[in-house]
Amino acid sequence: MLTAEQMNDNPLPFAKLMGVRFVSITKDEVVVELEVRPDLCTAPMPTLHGGAAMALADTAGAVATVMNLPEGAKGTTTIESKTNFIGGAPSGITVRGTTTPIHRGGKTQVWQTRITRPDGKLVAVVTQTQLVL
Repeated sequence: MLTAEQMNDNPLPFAKLMGVRFVSITKDEVVVELEVRPDLCTAPMPTLHGGAAMALADTAGAVATVMNLPEGAKGTTTIESKTNFIGGAPSGITVRGTTTPIHRGGKTQVWQTRITRPDGKLVAVVTQTQLVL
């Protein structure tokens, strides 16, 4: 079973590039954080780029799926991702993504990630389907 400490000590390459930090990992929930840096923002408004929000959720959803892979599975890959952008996240804050299951099947798993600001306001809701390989 993966732990947040293990993921932070040996991060996924793209997650490392983005600066994703794992807060907690269980079979039922993965929590990640990301500092909203200027290089992760849109221009001219310094707010979190939609692709960065989606990548944060995709990282958490993949780890959640790995935690729930059936015996004999070789891995996972995202086959669908839908994002509803609700509000902005300005540069300088840290957003939190909380990923929970919608469906955990033997061939696919569906996860929802709610990305929030420190003040509790919702930034985005991402629903993704992971294929079990």
